[in-house]
Amino acid sequence: MKKKLISLALSAAMLFAGFSISAFAEEPLTGSEPEPAAAEAVEEEENSLFRKPAAEQTPETTEGEAADETAEPEEEKQPLYVALGDSICAGVGLTSVQYAHNLMGVDVSYNFKGYPDACYVGQVAQTLGLDRDHAINLGLPGLMSADLVELVKTGKMSEMNTLSGCQYDYPEILEYLKEADIISIQMGSNDAFVPTVVAIGNATNWKSEDLASIVLSGNLRSKDPETRAAFQASMKKLRLTKSETDAVWNLVTSGMNKICTDAYPVSTANIRSVVETVRALNPDAQILLIGATNPVPLLPSWSNYFNKLNKFQKQLAEVYDIDYVAVPYAQTELDGHPTVSGHKYIAKKIVKAIQNG
Repeated sequence: MKKKLISLALSAAMLFAGFSISAFAEEPLTGSEPEPAAAEAVEEEENSLFRKPAAEQTPETTEGEAADETAEPEEEKQPLYVALGDSICAGVGLTSVQYAHNLMGVDVSYNFKGYPDACYVGQVAQTLGLDRDHAINLGLPGLMSADLVELVKTGKMSEMNTLSGCQYDYPEILEYLKEADIISIQMGSNDAFVPTVVAIGNATNWKSEDLASIVLSGNLRSKDPETRAAFQASMKKLRLTKSETDAVWNLVTSGMNKICTDAYPVSTANIRSVVETVRALNPDAQILLIGATNPVPLLPSWSNYFNKLNKFQKQLAEVYDIDYVAVPYAQTELDGHPTVSGHKYIAKKIVKAIQNG
């Protein structure tokens, strides 16, 4: 079996393109736009939520005394927002950066502060006026919930994830979490997604490996001639035999149900452990638990998994007195990652939760 994350994403694109509608529409906006003056007032009110209390006013100068014009105003303190998650959080699909076929030992820490502006971490930062030192994106491609448990406890994975092909070692994650004022956690989709794509790859004898590279890197979204040519060449290799077609059909009709059923107790137990560990590391931070989206709504097994997972996360948030952020209408591409509009939708939900927190 090929343990390559890119190979996994490849077969997923083939399956999703043939058996599902992959995009949700964003919730419609209602009401008229506020007048410019009103909009500025709202923005000022929102930004004030993250400012230090104003320093005491300088006493009025008495007769014969001159005001100290050399004193510098006290600098506003920005809160530190830290986002935990997988490739959805990282912004895969929004950048041309090529991720390696095997993520074991690959350093993606450049994305902690160098993430795409359009990903939800970047859009939250822009809305709240945070610089890149105060909005840290710890989204890691290929990450599954068991991996995140290890990372928030020790800062590293003890061994390679043989399904997704990733292995990360970032002890600085613990320091970021300890210092954070706001922490978002997005996890659980890969627990069903990765095993499913591996099963599809096995069923098709991994004929779509080339396409996987295009999908995971996000280049499938590009419309340039080279991308189209590469896509067409890869698609020609997807001519399945009858036995391969039967294997895929069996997976779709029954195999996925078992995968999703098996994933649910594992995912929920690990998400609970992550929340407990993060809370212990930082008792004072505002913690946001971000719900899952469903990129394959026409497959009942997947819909059931995501519905149950979101219900669990909402209940978990109530138990631990943290904020649950539902994002059921985040628009996604065929590779399961949010579009720019999808990230914008998630960012708006997160900002609202922060401001209400």
